[in-house]
Amino acid sequence: MKKLPTHCPSCDERLVVKRLRCESCETEVEGLYPLPPLGSFSRDDQRFIHQFIKASGSLKEMAKLTKVSYPTVRNKLNEIIEKLNASELENGDPS
Repeated sequence: MKKLPTHCPSCDERLVVKRLRCESCETEVEGLYPLPPLGSFSRDDQRFIHQFIKASGSLKEMAKLTKVSYPTVRNKLNEIIEKLNASELENGDPS
């Protein structure tokens, strides 16, 4: 599967979505839409978030599933939280 590009290969600015298309009826919507914050995360971060949700947010369960220590899981979660906070500041999203 191809990786979704999130930054311009020329100037490194964040990319936006310009066109969406329904494969069923071929309806197309055009505009400039920012990528959702989670969509711009690395595959590794997305995989972690996916597992974390499936583990009902349990760090202890995540440590068991990923076979790493609890502090390692906690540190990874803290990194993701920092990325979310930075994304909100970058996009002017106060939530």
